[in-house]
Amino acid sequence: MRSLIERFDGHAMVAPSMQEVPIEENARALDAIQKVTSGAVSHMVLLTGVGTEAMLNVAASQDLKEGLLQSMGRMPLLVRGPKPAAVLSRYGLKFTVKAPEPNTWRELLTAIDQAKIELNDQNVAVQEYGIPNPELCNGLESRGATILPIPVYRWALPDDVEPLRQAIRQTIDGEINALLFTSAQQVRHVLQIAEQMGHRDEWLSFANRAVVGSIGPTCTQTLREEGLAVSVEASPPKMGPLVRVVMQHIADA
Repeated sequence: MRSLIERFDGHAMVAPSMQEVPIEENARALDAIQKVTSGAVSHMVLLTGVGTEAMLNVAASQDLKEGLLQSMGRMPLLVRGPKPAAVLSRYGLKFTVKAPEPNTWRELLTAIDQAKIELNDQNVAVQEYGIPNPELCNGLESRGATILPIPVYRWALPDDVEPLRQAIRQTIDGEINALLFTSAQQVRHVLQIAEQMGHRDEWLSFANRAVVGSIGPTCTQTLREEGLAVSVEASPPKMGPLVRVVMQHIADA
């Protein structure tokens, strides 16, 4: 991200706001995996490549990986985008449905409907990616599915949050021209630290004076829900287009 910004002659202030932390107690994930291997699940939703790999690693820790792969090979696999699809390909598995860009839960549900996947009275495993996705689960349940979550990792704050505090202070001091967000969880963590600093409302006020760039619809929705006015959104939802559209917006202002 820094390199992309510098290519457009911008000055990048990078403040890590999150890290992936494996769930220390994987009892729920293992229980769900055992239900999949026992044949109790008819469909599986895979939301991220990292999460798919993590799920297989959890299974491997209890010698369940081969059984899980065999079970996955017998059921429709519904993927949110290219990354979980790439993981499946490495294992010789094929997806039944893949959501088109921008690869949100909305596109996934639409793709499921367009493929005429029947979910009524079906047990559907959902590989979670850090936090649950209630909108997706509600959508699947509205189509008659019973959801089996497979929680394999979660998001945590970085070990060193001082760069994030510094970015918050610089925003309040008016030193930041643009704020770029590449995930909804980043937004929550920034606000969490701003709240701890006693500057949440002040940060929101000054952040809304800057250009706020979002990687895609899911991130945009969270930004708006938290009180931030999104200036631009990347299309397609990738870092390159995000930096490009933000820098163009600044140049046109």
